[in-house]
Amino acid sequence: MERCRELLEELKKAYGREVMTFHIETFGCQMNARDSEKLMGILEQMGYREESSEDADFVLYNTCTVRENANLRVYGRLGQLGAYKRKRPEMMIALCGCMMQEKEVVEKIKKSYRQVDLIFGTHNIFKLAELVYTCLEERRKEAKARAAQKGFKGHMVVDVWEDTSQIVEDLPVERKYPFKSGVNIMFGCNNFCSYCIVPYVRGRERSRKPEEILKEVRKLAADGVVEIMLLGQNVNSYGKNLDTPMTFARLLEEVEQIDGIERIRFMTSHPKDLSQDLINVIARSKKICRHLHLPLQSGSTRVLKAMNRHYTKEQFLELAARIKEAVPEISLTTDLIVGFPGETEEDFEETMDVVRKVGFDSAFTFIYSKRTGTPAAAMENQIPEETVKSRFDRLLKEVQDIAAQLSGRDAGTIQEVLVEEVNGHSQTLMTGRLSNNAIVHFPGDSSMIGKLIKVYLEESRGFYYMGKIAEQAE
Repeated sequence: MERCRELLEELKKAYGREVMTFHIETFGCQMNARDSEKLMGILEQMGYREESSEDADFVLYNTCTVRENANLRVYGRLGQLGAYKRKRPEMMIALCGCMMQEKEVVEKIKKSYRQVDLIFGTHNIFKLAELVYTCLEERRKEAKARAAQKGFKGHMVVDVWEDTSQIVEDLPVERKYPFKSGVNIMFGCNNFCSYCIVPYVRGRERSRKPEEILKEVRKLAADGVVEIMLLGQNVNSYGKNLDTPMTFARLLEEVEQIDGIERIRFMTSHPKDLSQDLINVIARSKKICRHLHLPLQSGSTRVLKAMNRHYTKEQFLELAARIKEAVPEISLTTDLIVGFPGETEEDFEETMDVVRKVGFDSAFTFIYSKRTGTPAAAMENQIPEETVKSRFDRLLKEVQDIAAQLSGRDAGTIQEVLVEEVNGHSQTLMTGRLSNNAIVHFPGDSSMIGKLIKVYLEESRGFYYMGKIAEQAE
């Protein structure tokens, strides 16, 4: 990093700049968001300063490839960046994340998007300073050639690892919020759901040592963080590959003992691994938030088997019932896929049946997206687009109708709200979240941000509440 800082100082003089800026655009899940905070921390230590727009000296896209649309968005944005770079040749463009783990994607970028300077993947983000240094050396050569009125043509740096067993600790981090933070507890996935590309781009499951996780959480608490989100592709299988195995339920109990942490969230949970022990820990906890994201994907046992999900419709319903019995105030959310290959109308109605019986507070509904390299992409009986669209619309309406019925159940009560920001539409309103993840708007000021405030929920307006500070409502 020191060598990068020296090079940046040299380039600032060559370009006549006071500062060299960077901009990171994050696509995809919370894992990507947390990776971006680490990448931002590295760039800050190197001497770059964040820029809010893509008109920066160094632009990095942290990509997602779960669905084809995510790839298309990146290609579209790269085209726009090409126009920026033609005006400012010294600009550097970098790509990382899940999309870069696909060989055909990298080949396409090398062939069609020559404006890109750097490509790396999900397994070696800790090498960012080294990779940027290589690119900065190219920029120094370019600056000298330009000063000497000579032509110069740099080359694209590509460093993508297929897999890794490494977990690199203590990377610098620049958090988006001072009062809440994600904490990776594991990386990779062993489930190989037939529609999902994540195991191929994130690698096999690797759990962090509990002592490293707890050390990080204590450090965050000492820095003023009151809410943490424990992150993993399947947090319920945490600890299985450790030298001394540890369950996720036990890890949660250890985290709860840390002073200063007031709220604990986690995602994502695979239904096949969610134990009764974990349910019991959630039920008796004072800090674990009353929100559980439990991806269903399909309500048809036949389709679930084709998806390689390892549970049946009946097992999911029984699990949801046990969770609600143990934690009556829990908010359950889910993921649903419509149009998986071979899905019949009867299969779809099974999904509708589970949605009605469980009563999800909200659901992310997706049209099946064929991902090259996954088993589902080669399956026969791909569903016609018009059929999928019709089913998707019906499911979305059902989910929204149920969510609307459930949304106001806390109206008229006093609840604790973690204040997150000034409302984007009114400078006199603050916005925060309940333990169950519901959004609340109420009169206040920016001094409340990051604090837990008792709020009287006056009115439900569908997917959010309007409230007043409890003392003012009395």
